[in-house]
Amino acid sequence: MALFSPRNTIIHFVFLFSLLVSIILSSSSSSTSEDQEKKKTYIVRVIYDAKPSVFPTHKHWYESSLRSLSSEFSNSQVLDSDETRILHTYETVFHGFSAKLTLLEAQKLEKLSNVIAVIPEQIRQIQTTRSPEFLGLETTDKTGLLKESDFGSDLVIGVIDTGIWPERQSFNDRGLGPIPIKWKGKCVSGKDFTAKSCNRKLIGAKFFSAGYEATNGKMNQSSEYRSPRDSDGHGTHTASIAAGRYVFPASAMGYARGMAAGMAPKARLAVYKVCWTSGCYDADILAAFDAAVSDGVDVISLSVGGVVVPYYLDTIAISSFGAADHGVFVSVSAGNGGPGGLTVTNVAPWVTTVGAGTIDRDFPAHVKLGNGRIVPGVSLYPGPGLAANRLYPLIYAGNEGGDGYSSSLCLEGSLDPKLVKGKIVLCDRGINSRPAKGEVVRKAGGVGMILANGVFDGEGLVADCHVLPATSVGAAAGDEIRKYISRGSKSRSQPKATILFKGTRVRVRPAPVVASFSARGPNSETPEILKPEVIAPGLNILAAWTDHVGPSSLPSDKRKTEFNILSGTSMACPHVSGLAALLKAAHPEWSPAAIRSALMTTAYKVDNRGETMLDESTGNASTVYDYGAGHVNPPKAMDPGLIYDISMYDYVDFLCNSNYSGNNIRVITRRNADCHNARRAGHVGNLNFPALSAVFQQYGRKRMSTHFIRTVTNVGDPKSIYQVKVEPPSGTTVTVKPTRLAFRRVGQKLSFVVTVQATALKLTPGSSSMKSGSLVWKDGKHVVTSPIVVTMQEPM
Repeated sequence: MALFSPRNTIIHFVFLFSLLVSIILSSSSSSTSEDQEKKKTYIVRVIYDAKPSVFPTHKHWYESSLRSLSSEFSNSQVLDSDETRILHTYETVFHGFSAKLTLLEAQKLEKLSNVIAVIPEQIRQIQTTRSPEFLGLETTDKTGLLKESDFGSDLVIGVIDTGIWPERQSFNDRGLGPIPIKWKGKCVSGKDFTAKSCNRKLIGAKFFSAGYEATNGKMNQSSEYRSPRDSDGHGTHTASIAAGRYVFPASAMGYARGMAAGMAPKARLAVYKVCWTSGCYDADILAAFDAAVSDGVDVISLSVGGVVVPYYLDTIAISSFGAADHGVFVSVSAGNGGPGGLTVTNVAPWVTTVGAGTIDRDFPAHVKLGNGRIVPGVSLYPGPGLAANRLYPLIYAGNEGGDGYSSSLCLEGSLDPKLVKGKIVLCDRGINSRPAKGEVVRKAGGVGMILANGVFDGEGLVADCHVLPATSVGAAAGDEIRKYISRGSKSRSQPKATILFKGTRVRVRPAPVVASFSARGPNSETPEILKPEVIAPGLNILAAWTDHVGPSSLPSDKRKTEFNILSGTSMACPHVSGLAALLKAAHPEWSPAAIRSALMTTAYKVDNRGETMLDESTGNASTVYDYGAGHVNPPKAMDPGLIYDISMYDYVDFLCNSNYSGNNIRVITRRNADCHNARRAGHVGNLNFPALSAVFQQYGRKRMSTHFIRTVTNVGDPKSIYQVKVEPPSGTTVTVKPTRLAFRRVGQKLSFVVTVQATALKLTPGSSSMKSGSLVWKDGKHVVTSPIVVTMQEPM
């Protein structure tokens, strides 16, 4: 399963438009009674210290506030009892509660003196045998990151997802020491899950369903577990990528045979289930963050995404700020909205946003056409395969010779069994899932399927564990096969084909490649903050799986497998979560920003051929908007030399410079902000971020300039001298002062100023141009690299 990430530009507009409509309706005297009484979930931010002493707990205070609110309405408008109306109370990363309210009640509540904000809930969607080796995490390395961190043994990774299948060997606790003393969490029982489901590896498990059930009613436990048990597979998969134990032998239905291992094999896991059949609800996500930080996690992994909105309306941004404020590193998925630009989600500067790349392994399953042509494809179909040395009739989604069905999407009921039976069917991607298309073909009597990318998908290929012999091919290959079918139909010569399954192939070149689906920048909320920051393995990743569904995730798939292979930025995110745990174990004093800095400044941008990483969707060189600072490089990240650290007060200054109001800043940070000094100090680009991004609005100007102030902390050798090297973006001049940084001790901080000057370009109104370069500090041992991004925009 891949994380669903809609097109940000469209959905961001839709969200803000709907919010505007809500505001208009709330102030309009013509709003209907039905509109006013409709219940929705809202998240309420309060002044925590304002609780009157008469109330023993904050929850009592919240219930009293709701009771007084209800008394203002007629009997027909009074909702359920106050206890049932409050879904969650929050005390750690956020101060307040969530509740089902009418629009009128939300308006009334927002006017109370002790209420800072009332935020409408979003519903979000969820977005290895070789990746450790590909990342340089060798188990035999006696001096590397795994050894230095003791495989992350005392660190706790909190995975907020669909739950876990605890019986998997990836979660065994053999050889692990006692549960860390700091741990305060527990194992919550529920359907088919008891306290004994946890052990010294899986040390905590909780589930949060109040937000889900408030919208959807009582859960159907015949299809879902009202417990931490995973009925979907996504959470089990991501948890084992982050911290799965060594398991041998491992494979997915025979593919990717080898030893399975997560990034931090001895790290402890705490699982927080918030995602259900219809999605992941903000009220539950916030409750999970609150619990995870209170329980004592060191890292939070969240492979969930939604639309991009201002940070004070984004529950993930708000809750992750609270987590970072407690020293917890938060890794999030960038989304699967690529390869288009402006698709990256989870863009707050205090989280690490991860895109997806390939590893040097694939699963070839080529199409052999009747004319002898071999067209490349990929598949995880485990057999039985098609008959050897035989070609099968080939048609285009039930449309033979231009007659019959015009649909090419292979939707349920779209195929005529009379036309399909005994044939291989060419289907186009879109609407239903890739394996679901194969199920449609199988039910119609087809013997195989070729799934062709559309123009938007490009040449990026994702392997699936299909329910019939099937393979995926790129957009160009799809066009070639369609033309072959069309020529055969016109000449009354039956087009034929077969699929050649080649198993597992390793040491593939080039690798890594930026995955086609990986969401891309720029950051639509704050373009001065580079997102995603890094990419990590996210295509065809093997990890643990649930017994509840088969490897295709189709209800009809009754196959069972210990491991499954999935693709998505959902898979890339826990790679970074596990690496963060290793870095935190090796450097306990590092902040979340320091860990991110180490990952960014040591990342690489070249593949195993020594050339710039390619974009899978086009085959062309990728850009900084695709990969951020580059692909993570764990061995180098352990010893980065210098780090760009950021305090929580620096983030407050950033929000001030983003022109957020004091109240909006307080919603995010739980702090009163004095923005006068922050705004006097500079601009949003002056956040001490390990990348420099300048956005110039031309307005007819010939020359433009800006400056960045950065501070680096020495975490390398006590006495070291760094010299700067700059590769300016084309058409710009970049100067750095000073050009030499001389450190006398570990922990010493030194600052420098970077000035960027740019010459205006000839652009059409409303268009933009991006160029990138780099700033590198070297001391003869360490290479500390920061991207420089310059965007020129011609306003309408």
